[in-house]
Amino acid sequence: MRNILTVGVTTILGAGLLWAEGPADRQEQTHGYGLGRPATDQEIRAWNIDVAPTGEGLPAGQGTAKQGAALFAARCATCHGPTGKEGPMDRLIGGAGTLASQHPIKTVGSYWPYATTLYDYVHRAMPFPAPQSLSPDEVYSVVAWLLYQNGIIAEDTVLDARSLPDISMPNRQGFLPDPRPDVPKP
Repeated sequence: MRNILTVGVTTILGAGLLWAEGPADRQEQTHGYGLGRPATDQEIRAWNIDVAPTGEGLPAGQGTAKQGAALFAARCATCHGPTGKEGPMDRLIGGAGTLASQHPIKTVGSYWPYATTLYDYVHRAMPFPAPQSLSPDEVYSVVAWLLYQNGIIAEDTVLDARSLPDISMPNRQGFLPDPRPDVPKP
C-alpha cells in the first residue's frame, strides 16, 4: 500500500510539474518549473539594504547624538530603557573592559567591532515593532547617540556615509579575521 501511495503522489506531482512547464510555458519562460519570474532591478534594489563593515551600502543622510537622544527616547527606550542600560531587552551602553571577565557585558560600546554594522542592524531590525521605519537621518542619529553614550564619539560629531566607516570601535581587534578569499577585508 505504501508503494502505491508513493507512486501515486509522485505521479500526481510529476504531472503537475509537467503541466506547469508545458510547451506553451517553455516558449515564454526558460527557467525553473515555469513558476515565478525573475526579480526586477527595482525589486532587487528595495531588498539590497545591507551595509558592509567598509561602509559600502550606507545611504545618504546624516545625524548627531543630540538629534538621536529624542529619537532614542521616543522609539527605543521602551525596550532598552531610558539610558540604554535598563532593558527589558539587551543593554546597549557600558560594559567597557568586561569582555575578559567572568561576567562580560556585551554592548555596542564593548563588543561590536564596526560602527557600520550598528547602522546596518538598527536600519534592518529596529525599532522592534516597526523595523525599517526609521529614515537614514534617524538611523544615523540613533547610532550617533549610542556611540556618544558609549564614549566613542563626541556629542556634536556628524555621522554620515563618509564618517561612520572611519570610527574605530573599542573591540575592532577582538574578532578573528575571516580568511575566506571572497570576503572583503574592512
